[in-house]
Amino acid sequence: MRIGIFSETYTPYISGLVTSEVMLKHALEKEGHIVYVVTANIESFKYEYDEKERILKIPGFPTGIYDSRLTSIYPVKAANMIKSWHLDVIHSQTEFAIGTFARIIAKQYNIPLVHTYHTMYEDYIYYVTKGYFEKSSKKLLEYFTKFYCETTATELIVPTTKTYKLFTEKYKFDKNIHIIPTGIEVERFFAENIKKEYINDLRNRIGLSKKNFVIIFVGRLAEEKNIEFLINSQKELNKKYKNIKLLIVGDGPDKEKYEELTKQLNLEENIIFTGKAAWNDMPYYYHNADVFATASKTETQGLTVIEAMASGVVPVCLEDEAFQSMVTDKLNGLFFKTNKDYENIIFNLYDNRQKLKWYDKQARIQSEHYSSKNYADRVLEVYNRAIKEKKLEYRFGFISKLYQTIKRRFQ
Repeated sequence: MRIGIFSETYTPYISGLVTSEVMLKHALEKEGHIVYVVTANIESFKYEYDEKERILKIPGFPTGIYDSRLTSIYPVKAANMIKSWHLDVIHSQTEFAIGTFARIIAKQYNIPLVHTYHTMYEDYIYYVTKGYFEKSSKKLLEYFTKFYCETTATELIVPTTKTYKLFTEKYKFDKNIHIIPTGIEVERFFAENIKKEYINDLRNRIGLSKKNFVIIFVGRLAEEKNIEFLINSQKELNKKYKNIKLLIVGDGPDKEKYEELTKQLNLEENIIFTGKAAWNDMPYYYHNADVFATASKTETQGLTVIEAMASGVVPVCLEDEAFQSMVTDKLNGLFFKTNKDYENIIFNLYDNRQKLKWYDKQARIQSEHYSSKNYADRVLEVYNRAIKEKKLEYRFGFISKLYQTIKRRFQ
């Protein structure tokens, strides 16, 4: 099968979305499929095509939101190149400029379009509107989402039940919706594939010791991730146990704000900000941790939870539907609602290391359900369904046109 993945962001940009796209491309290629990527060029204002990797980068203008770029919705040069690829299916990963381009190309060349809805945009509205016109903004967002996903996509993929409910209960979406949790290359996080000397080397570099009990957070340092929750709880944790450390891995617009809050709470010795981490180093960060924690309220899934589980690190998560598809409470992870809940969970895990090891083992077992191969196989089923749907649509369209032509001739 010849597949085109269209996305606003791709490597070298680092995000959960990019991780899932790269993983999907590699997994599909391992099964013998030919995969092309169409994305924005975040490094220059030029068209670039990597013939070996089949990645087409389209120039665009900076949006001011991280490193993202806004491209033309119909770059002619790119359209002509894509035509020569003879794609069997297009898989769009975004609703914006590149997503609109995917929709136009699919329509122009009669290619089935599969779309994955990755982001719960309603959770981010406030950060854009600051409380102004919020109701009308959400209505506009709902209209745009339904137009893109219902009117133009042949099949829709969502990662969790939380997202599924948004479309069925609120948006009253009546097309096919496939719940497919995003997978990752879990094998690279498995303990048997990790070099212990690298774990020790990283531990020394970031200032940890074997005596520390380490809580790790991995992600973008921005308000929607609710990192203040973890920082504020850290003060209470350290009142009882001085050797509990919070390791915050990542970068973002609010990093300085969180560093300042850490200073105000006199927690510089107990909270470590690593900044951006290299992709190859990520397994070693997890393997230096005892617990993974997140209080984010805006995830559609949270790939870092799967990474932690694959590393044999128990996830401790804010109770939210986005995490409940991966984490079963008191089996392979734990949920909290309040700061007090979270602190008690950490204390219990600290005091009961045998129980912690049991959770770690269950987390590792559960992570294997989210392998890249399992994910790719399920996505392929959707591709095949979309191709069949498109063929039926074409046949019915042809018959309808033929009927109308015959009817006009005999009138």
